[in-house]
Amino acid sequence: MGAVYHALDENLNIDVAVKENLFLSDEYARQFQREANILASLRHPNLPRVGDYFIIPGQGQYLIMDYIEGEDLRDRIERSGPLTEREAALVGAAICDALTYLHTRRPQVIHRDIKPGNIKITPEGEVVLVDFGLAKVVMGSQQTQSGARAMTPGYSPPEQYGTAPTDPRSDIYSLGATLYAALSGTIPEDALARATGKAKLTSLKVLNPRINRKLAAVIEQALELEPENRFESAEEMKKALLAAVSLSRDPDEKIFITPPPGEKPGLGVSYSSQPIPDKPSEPRPASSPLQVVRERRVLLPAAGVIVLVALVTILYMAGRSGLLPSLAVSGATQPVETQAAAAVTDTVEAVAMVSAEPSPTGTPTLHPTVTPTLAETETEVVETTPSVTPQPGALPTPFGGGESQIAFTSNRSGTMQIWIMNADGSNQVQLTHMTDGACLPAWSPDGELLAFISPCASKREIYEGAQIYVWDLNPRTEPEPLPLPASPAGDFYPVWSPDGTQIVFTTLRGTNSQIMAYNLADETLTQLTDGRYADLQASFSPDGTQIAFIRKFQFNQIWLMGRRGEFQAQFSPDVEVNHHWPVWTPDGAFLFASQSSTSPSIPWLVAYKIEDREVVETRRIPGRGHPDIAPVAYPSISPDGAWIAFESWPEGTNHDIYLAGINGANRKRLTTDESFDFAPAWRP
Repeated sequence: MGAVYHALDENLNIDVAVKENLFLSDEYARQFQREANILASLRHPNLPRVGDYFIIPGQGQYLIMDYIEGEDLRDRIERSGPLTEREAALVGAAICDALTYLHTRRPQVIHRDIKPGNIKITPEGEVVLVDFGLAKVVMGSQQTQSGARAMTPGYSPPEQYGTAPTDPRSDIYSLGATLYAALSGTIPEDALARATGKAKLTSLKVLNPRINRKLAAVIEQALELEPENRFESAEEMKKALLAAVSLSRDPDEKIFITPPPGEKPGLGVSYSSQPIPDKPSEPRPASSPLQVVRERRVLLPAAGVIVLVALVTILYMAGRSGLLPSLAVSGATQPVETQAAAAVTDTVEAVAMVSAEPSPTGTPTLHPTVTPTLAETETEVVETTPSVTPQPGALPTPFGGGESQIAFTSNRSGTMQIWIMNADGSNQVQLTHMTDGACLPAWSPDGELLAFISPCASKREIYEGAQIYVWDLNPRTEPEPLPLPASPAGDFYPVWSPDGTQIVFTTLRGTNSQIMAYNLADETLTQLTDGRYADLQASFSPDGTQIAFIRKFQFNQIWLMGRRGEFQAQFSPDVEVNHHWPVWTPDGAFLFASQSSTSPSIPWLVAYKIEDREVVETRRIPGRGHPDIAPVAYPSISPDGAWIAFESWPEGTNHDIYLAGINGANRKRLTTDESFDFAPAWRP
């Protein structure tokens, strides 16, 4: 009847999908145009959009629509077997969001063809419902207006076979059947066979005994033969799905799942360990559920062994021959669940602890008894202990950072302003008096210039409308805004290059936040990331050759790139946690960052060894058996690499600046005011 082509729009220079209908009878032509009319009016992140529709007489009808990259859910099931409970619930919740939008439109739209092959998963992990060829529009009481009466065995509800009206609950049935297949690898028994007593629905727990009963019950309720016994709305089903796996979502929060393997768009970095089958088919109906389970138990472990042996061999030979690229970053060699568990438990061991001794004034003074170091994971034999080497001119002293000072942000004077204190917390003095507030201090390498942003009303992730200021403190002058091209959107998170020639920052000068660099000598502005993804919180390596930053996919990941934005590659492992505020140790051996789960949680501190490019190990700080220092936000490492300052709120309310050894030992509170203090920055 037709085809779908991947094409290039030469006017806009963008990829598009071209859907062609070659079956030009009156009814099919009307149906195809109806699909164009429906899609042209839709605007939802989980649905494609139509950009054009036209007819070539005697040849065909054509729809020009969004090209959705990635794999469909059918591919996913065929490639990797049943989804995890969490991913199935997230896929279901994303489709429920799309259905809620469709079902509450005026006029109402019913999709009527939800199945694994019509659900796409993009390289960013977004879930998109496609193919509206069987959709209908409900005009008032005309329940059967528009759309062909077609069905897909196993996925279509019983009312779609006969003359009974289809309504939003018909889509709920099809979504339930899709999730049933996603969790079991088996298409549910056909609705018509069930309705006529020729078959019964096999319980999900029979096909996959590991599925929790709550989730199985939600899906089986969606598969009830009588529409009134299903969920009344897609929103109701979404809430039930998320509750079944103990997930909560902000109503406006976008849903992502694990992206498909392959190349991330525009980066040329492959993270696939297995090929995608050329022509995957729909999950097959099971005449014997036990047969399906038995085959999967035999085939999948065997395939896993083959792939593992191949990967080990390839990596070994590449390492022997020096073929592994210096900036190549590998993702996981463990299942995501294992990595997530490892991230939440400890893997950092403190080689030396830090003791507290009273100073002559009676104030506890912290000093390291030996140089703090970060050890390898417990399961490895450590032959040499990597330590943080002091930078030239920054010598370890009884209190970390020498005569260092720490700038921080506080609202203790009524508005957010930059304050400064000695590294032991003494002599806290307000620096800025900006009318609209100031925050996010960043020191130049010589410690003479201070960059910050204004306005700043509170701690946020995105600072809309903010401007970057630079302040010369020797001799002290008035803060001056960075002479950037005008942008009312917002520039924030400033960071200096180690040679002091550039300020790199996050900007909202595009569709998404992106990283830009300002050259102080020639006043030029360079775009380092292209704005295709939400990028923020950059951090320079001590030698100035690399920049770490946060990229938002399904989860916040740490990425690395060259000084000019080249060689962008993921660094942190693919674990189901978010990363924030990456910062390098002065010797460039480690990257520190805060890490948190996807639900509201207490962020903890982790470290990654830069040399571990092939298998990035997550080291929690401090290690097992030592008092935790979480929550940890905005970590900042002293110039000698022996200490770390950070924002914390251990009692759950008051946010203050704390200090600990680089290994997380002996946390000390530096600020005690009842105000909100955050974003510490050591002065070089």
